[in-house]
Amino acid sequence: MSRGLGDVYKRQSHHHKHHARRLLCLTALACFVVGGTAYACTRKAAVPQLPELPAESLAQPAENGAQQSTLTAAQAQALLDDPRMILVSRTHKMPEDYPVETKECGSATAINKTLQTEAADAFLSMQAAAAKDGVDVRMQSGYRSVSYQKKLYDNKTQYYRDKGLSEAAAREKAAVIVNPPGCSEHNCGLAADLNSPEHTTLDTGFADTAAFRWLCENAEQYGFILRYPKEAESVTGITYEPWHWRYVGPENAALLNQSGLCLEDAIAVLQRIAAGETVTG
Repeated sequence: MSRGLGDVYKRQSHHHKHHARRLLCLTALACFVVGGTAYACTRKAAVPQLPELPAESLAQPAENGAQQSTLTAAQAQALLDDPRMILVSRTHKMPEDYPVETKECGSATAINKTLQTEAADAFLSMQAAAAKDGVDVRMQSGYRSVSYQKKLYDNKTQYYRDKGLSEAAAREKAAVIVNPPGCSEHNCGLAADLNSPEHTTLDTGFADTAAFRWLCENAEQYGFILRYPKEAESVTGITYEPWHWRYVGPENAALLNQSGLCLEDAIAVLQRIAAGETVTG
């Protein structure tokens, strides 16, 4: 059986990682105030918007008026090593040895009913909290194995081959609709497609529901972020998906929301700092 996220995470230095994450949260919050964006105030609105902040905003104001990161390379690397912060996309394939240990948390009609155990527990707690507020939040699709993802991708590729496209063209076209195996966040077990009885389809109409508004208000404290917000398409490569929520852990969720950076930009900044670069902006 594959090792779960908990097994990997427990072997890391909790003190070091907690200190690093706390510093980054404070750094992001400090520059966030200096930057003067309204994201922290509007994050709880019905539709969160990315602020106009460059990636360099994960920094403290310096004497010359620029902003400079206060994180050390080791602290940045500790955050990058957090398995919950993994970046999975068409250009960032998931490592083959990424640990997956799942638990069921999906609704009766869910296509894929499980998430990573830590993420599943967090979702169930979040779902219970929403229910207390009279809001019904359900998970429609969670973890997909790489083999299952390959089947989806191959089927879509075959569809376009049958339409007369060449093998290369068919695969390229299929990748626009279905991520290749290992390139979908669902493969790591940390992504959840959510819906509610008031809107069961996975489309932008979910943004008009009470469930979505509740998630915008409360998901952070359970470790979930809106993974593909509006106006981030040029960075994420994915159009706005109000139903797609990603588990990163409560502290990391607070960090990302306070900074206003999407996961791609946050990872890029951390990589620069970890490489020894002084990040200023």
